[in-house]
Amino acid sequence: MATLLGRKLGMTELFDEAGHRVPVTLVEAGPVVVVDRKTPERDGYEAVRLGFGAIKERRVGKALRGVYAKAGVAPQRHLREVRGPAGAGAQPGQTLTAEAFAPGDIVDVVGTSRGKGFTGAMKRHGFSGQRATHGVSLMHRAVGSIGSSNMARVLPGKRMPGRAGSARVTVRGLRVVKVEAERNLLYLRGAVPGVRGSLLLLRGARATGSGRTRRAAKEKERS
Repeated sequence: MATLLGRKLGMTELFDEAGHRVPVTLVEAGPVVVVDRKTPERDGYEAVRLGFGAIKERRVGKALRGVYAKAGVAPQRHLREVRGPAGAGAQPGQTLTAEAFAPGDIVDVVGTSRGKGFTGAMKRHGFSGQRATHGVSLMHRAVGSIGSSNMARVLPGKRMPGRAGSARVTVRGLRVVKVEAERNLLYLRGAVPGVRGSLLLLRGARATGSGRTRRAAKEKERS
């Protein structure tokens, strides 16, 4: 399964051969450099370290400078380790581009959701709230009871107001609609987590995964 790092550029729309409008997310996927490989014999597990976004050497610590020098690549702004056999064939110094995916491929996208700050319980957890009619409700958008009177404490896990968003989110089963290899751009059907410019991890999806992934795989077969 191919794995790339990318940057979310925003959403737009395309039109298929039948003239139907297709909402897509534009992702700058690469170029990604392979910085290091972890092997079971040397490290006890299998993984690959990917770098994305070249930066000046003075912006990198001395320890990481040695890592990049050993791989023979320029220092990178983002460095992520992907566990598993996804990068089994990759070698340090190798460059990966958007050509790792083709139109019709099914991918999973991992990103950080948009932060919403401190929010109430209804917005944070999707509560419906009490009725807003006359004489029925006195609380409307309030949380309500948070424990019994004889406990004198709040039970752990109680859903209450707090910080919402800024969490790791995985969207599965997105189909690659279009690839612009010369610009390292991927057009993914649907929305992906995060704000514009946020870092994304894209990896090939397994056809035996979630129901959404299986449906996307069937669409690829029909097309």
